[in-house]
Amino acid sequence: MLGRMPEPTHAPRGARERARAEIMAELLASARAHLVADGAASLSLRAVARDLGVASSAVYRYVASRDALLTLLIVEAYDAAGSAAEGAARAAEQRGDAPAQRWLEAARAVRAWALAHPHSFELVYGTPVRGYRAPADTVAPALRLWSVLVGVLVAAHADGSLRPVGPVYDPRGLVDPGVYAFAGLGAEDEVPDDVALALTRSMSLFASLVGAITAELFGHLHNVAADADRLFDVTIATASAGIGLHVDLGAGAGLGATADLG
Repeated sequence: MLGRMPEPTHAPRGARERARAEIMAELLASARAHLVADGAASLSLRAVARDLGVASSAVYRYVASRDALLTLLIVEAYDAAGSAAEGAARAAEQRGDAPAQRWLEAARAVRAWALAHPHSFELVYGTPVRGYRAPADTVAPALRLWSVLVGVLVAAHADGSLRPVGPVYDPRGLVDPGVYAFAGLGAEDEVPDDVALALTRSMSLFASLVGAITAELFGHLHNVAADADRLFDVTIATASAGIGLHVDLGAGAGLGATADLG
């Protein structure tokens, strides 16, 4: 008579992993709710534990500290913003859009995400949480948006559409050498002047995107913007023109006449 077949060794582990994933999902959902209700600085593991109906000590089996939980939310937010930008830029490229238009589409996607998740946007692009030091885990997710930005500039430089109208200056020593490495350009002293200028000017792309969204989310455009969508496009296009990305504001439905940014 055959004996009972042993249980697969991976089954209990799989069950534990599923249970852990479910608890982590509930934990993060609670943390997001408290982020909205109380703000990042007031995030508390004790409050999250109450939501889950467990003792505070039980939560520590899943996150080591309040800062560790905050890091999970930060990584989640950076990944969401990066994913939105990547998806929009990729779709624009597949349509055959020029690099400048890809950046506008990416910027619109990040804005749409931010308007839908303002507290997550504020967590990663707003006022830093006092006493919190972001670990290395947050770097790669934060760079996803920057990768889209750099990719657009590289594509525009390659196809000859990058035509800067901004000021001429010495770009050397303005950014950390690691930025050149991240952009795949090698050492700073090996990079041509026009490429170094484009790289340093790219900071205005990021600043204009975050600034435009921040101004809108925090109410600074109240009684100022009659058409927030259109004004956002103009803001992005104006900043982009300075570094050489000339956006066609006539592209897309309902955007009116083409702007001459050349």
